[in-house]
Amino acid sequence: MKEKEPHRSGANVSRRLAALSLTAAVTLLPLFAPGEATAALTPAFFGSDTRQATLPDFADLAEAVKPTVVNISVKTTVERTGFPGAMPFPFEEGDPFYEFFRRFGIPMPIIPNPHGPGGAPEVRRGVGSGFVISSDGYILTNAHVVSDEEGGKTELTVRLADGREFPAKVVGVDKRTDVAVVKIDAQNLPTVRFGDPQKARVGEWVIAVGAPFGLDQTVTAGIISAKSRRLPDETYVPFLQTDVAINPGNSGGPLFNLKGEVIGINSMIYSRSGGYMGISFAIPIDVALKVKDQLIQYGRVQRGKLGVVIQGLDEELAQSFGLDKPRGALVAQVEPESPAARAGIEVGDIIVSVDGTEVKDSGDLPRMIGERRPGEKVTIGLLHQGKRLEKTVTLAELDEGAATKPGKMPSNDADFGLSVRPLSPQEQRNRGVEGGVMVTAATGPAAQAGIQPGDIILAVNQKRIETVADLKAALARTGKRAALLIDRDGTRLFIAVKR
Repeated sequence: MKEKEPHRSGANVSRRLAALSLTAAVTLLPLFAPGEATAALTPAFFGSDTRQATLPDFADLAEAVKPTVVNISVKTTVERTGFPGAMPFPFEEGDPFYEFFRRFGIPMPIIPNPHGPGGAPEVRRGVGSGFVISSDGYILTNAHVVSDEEGGKTELTVRLADGREFPAKVVGVDKRTDVAVVKIDAQNLPTVRFGDPQKARVGEWVIAVGAPFGLDQTVTAGIISAKSRRLPDETYVPFLQTDVAINPGNSGGPLFNLKGEVIGINSMIYSRSGGYMGISFAIPIDVALKVKDQLIQYGRVQRGKLGVVIQGLDEELAQSFGLDKPRGALVAQVEPESPAARAGIEVGDIIVSVDGTEVKDSGDLPRMIGERRPGEKVTIGLLHQGKRLEKTVTLAELDEGAATKPGKMPSNDADFGLSVRPLSPQEQRNRGVEGGVMVTAATGPAAQAGIQPGDIILAVNQKRIETVADLKAALARTGKRAALLIDRDGTRLFIAVKR
């Protein structure tokens, strides 16, 4: 596992996990200089009521919500094809060697297989959590808990808080949001109540209930550390960040507020070791419920598609487009015959709202469009060459194999410094562009801005570039900075260059 990357909390425990006992001496220091404490912590600081600085008692809350939380055991059987004539050591559960390899996430050793090529099927076991959302047996959990990437045969067993066990079937899985729905044949089950994660505040107490390392009905507590966290390749989920202790096996379990309402699904942790390090992420329950409804009704999620490739705006790009601050989603490419193209949205437009709701940054747009159904009409507010316009767009259906993500931004603290040449008609056909000039060298400030040899410059400040003379004239008309639209190996993005 790569260091410094968030990962699924249901993954195997890293072999680097070890039992370390650390003792630290802590000295409490005053927060204020003498005479300042009384003035700083006045009743007005706390509001109209004086609040006691005491920790809440979670006992009644835990007792009330635990019956709604379940343990999910996963058994996946995968046929061996990559190591003919081999099989794992025949360790079984209860064997000390089996427990050693399982606990520390070490792959089972391989021995020659006496039963012929291919070997015995590999059996993998995992554990996760979930919670009951309907009395007739529907359960919400994480997609990565119940799905297998290698396509093996998966068997699910759900164990309730009262000890009863049921075989479960997968109703639907949505890997984009990491949400899944499973079903057991049971009636009159206790169900959770849902809260509003939008009303949750940073600093509020929350608790998690789950099965870390298979330890059923484990309760941990903490606070909401941040809201609307966007993680790499997770453009559809504005995560809740908490410091609640989450470990492998907690995946899919509920995050409760002090009212006993579910406000999130515990999904990922940030870790260097594979275990809890103080940063956990939960899927807001309002996002999960929208996915759940479609999974139950259709077995899959249908998402709206606008048909644009977007990127974020930094300070330099924002100023290049005449904005007072970075906001919205910059259109770097429009797919031919897409809803955006038919509505007249163009490269260089900045999308600032969807049906009147502000697009604060580029990460908002995929989620806002993805929550809409194909065929739905939406009003897109945009800035076109500095003018505010609105376009009505009828959304298509997003191909789940494709992703519309913000482009990665190079550094943009450079001055002009380009050497270019014209493109031949054959080169234009090969690269799929019309017009443009190719960068042969980017030296000094231009290189610092991220311009690379081989880039094709298509426009400067939204003015098309057909020839080298066009580029020189466009750069001569600009002020201290210019927004260059480039094509780099088929991907289009804007780069701000500063004199």
